[in-house]
Amino acid sequence: MPTARPGSHPKLLSGQRALFDIPDDVAYLNCAYIGPLPKPALAAGEMGMARKATPWIVAQSDFFTESDAIRALLGRMINAPGDTPGQDVALVPSVSYGMAQAASALGPGLKPGQEILVLADQFPSNLYPWMQLAEQKAARIKTVPRPADDDWTAAVLEQLTPAVAIAALPHNHWTDGGLLDLEAIGRACRAQGTALCVDATQSLGALPFDVAKIDPDFLAIGGYKWLLGPYSYGYLYVAPRWQQAMPIEQNWITRKGSEDFSRLVDYQAEYQPGACRFDVGERSNFALAPAAKASLELLLDWGVENIQASLRVRTEQIAARARDELGLTSVAPNRRAGHFLGLRFKGAPPADLPARLAAAKVYVSIRGPAMRVTPHLYNTDSDVDRLFAVLRDVL
Repeated sequence: MPTARPGSHPKLLSGQRALFDIPDDVAYLNCAYIGPLPKPALAAGEMGMARKATPWIVAQSDFFTESDAIRALLGRMINAPGDTPGQDVALVPSVSYGMAQAASALGPGLKPGQEILVLADQFPSNLYPWMQLAEQKAARIKTVPRPADDDWTAAVLEQLTPAVAIAALPHNHWTDGGLLDLEAIGRACRAQGTALCVDATQSLGALPFDVAKIDPDFLAIGGYKWLLGPYSYGYLYVAPRWQQAMPIEQNWITRKGSEDFSRLVDYQAEYQPGACRFDVGERSNFALAPAAKASLELLLDWGVENIQASLRVRTEQIAARARDELGLTSVAPNRRAGHFLGLRFKGAPPADLPARLAAAKVYVSIRGPAMRVTPHLYNTDSDVDRLFAVLRDVL
């Protein structure tokens, strides 16, 4: 397996299919739907599940060591600046849980009439918590319309008025990969005191994210897509300025001194340091944690910069071929995340397209007027050829 380390000159990676249990006759171009679990993660998860069958081998320290190691790996991936690796990372089951934590922390400062900024057709997990908060606080949701030129950054900056108290945004749009320059948006938010809450589920692991440069208030990530991890295992970065907020859940393991099981009934008002207080209950998760850890290690070994560069080559080839052979359009490369592609039809996608693709064991997603094609390092030229063979027959 080629090994890549992050650096100033990304390395193009390929040939990783052997690390995944994907049959040769399956063209899985749908990582934005569910990322397949790599074989090392599957083996680690099976070991973790087996450990539950023999609980006498689970040491008290196991409740802490693995989760702390996972925090550190995620902290490395986002360049979190904490003194202790991963201290700014909480372990959560989903983006909706993470954004509920963010809404709870930010809610007391939200005033009637202020606005919460979101994108048109934004994924619901980064909308519903804000809708509820807006209703509770007599604030309002302000939606950035889809820009005709696909320049989401300019569209967001135009709408980022002083009335916007919270900007709840993705790194790239989940339907077609439209990219947001979060460094520029982050600067604009800080200049006027707007909190920035980012859902990076459709980007982190394939698109570099630098907390030190973007400086979000909260960053939530579902781990089962581009992080190639198990379902219901995710992460929440909490900026140090919010780490004294009250969490939405109270559980024993987040309290000071919880490592000493013999003194758990010496109830503590004080929490463990950092973002740990925002962890979900039963965060140790002996079945899922080993798989999540193995996948993070693999991605860091490849290097997220290298993954992004490699997938950009693949999606640009697909986009050019779709344009030249079939007349399909997509967001321009300079306004699209490199790992993401939404192919747009002149009208609605053909009604029988999903069934025809599935019958040929070609897997993509239809999202609104676009067909979302999201490859990873396990994809081959043959996978792409099979996609186009179906498209030529249907179109």
